[in-house]
Amino acid sequence: MKLKVILFSLSLFLVSSIGYAQKNKEPKSIISENVSIKKYHAKDELGRMQKGELLGLYIERIETLTKILPYIAFATKPGVTMSTLGIPNDNDNRKALENQFDATKSYIESTVVFQKRILPYSDTTNLIEAILFYEEILKSLHEYSEYH
Repeated sequence: MKLKVILFSLSLFLVSSIGYAQKNKEPKSIISENVSIKKYHAKDELGRMQKGELLGLYIERIETLTKILPYIAFATKPGVTMSTLGIPNDNDNRKALENQFDATKSYIESTVVFQKRILPYSDTTNLIEAILFYEEILKSLHEYSEYH
């Protein structure tokens, strides 16, 4: 009886480990799922905001653009995977994508540190104009995806 329990436990363990190993090989979205901005703004609306709020919006738009722009030849919205595009979902390609995600994450982290330190010295009017410019780029990306 003990032998049956041990064999059953061992086979259950093997099946679950095989299932877990397969999960790592599922294709990842080329564009992260959390890439979006909450809202587009009008100039007068931004003009009524405090500088701290504007800094947050500016940084959010930089992060979003950094996560989208390198991939517009493939997609402009989350959900597109290498497999969707016909790119082999092999170890080398998955590793290359993961390395790219890591490099992007490091870049964003260092950029945010820099922006939080230096950006408060910027002119509020220039900050508003930059936010509006970034938002126009994001709107253009949505239009681009309709033609793509």
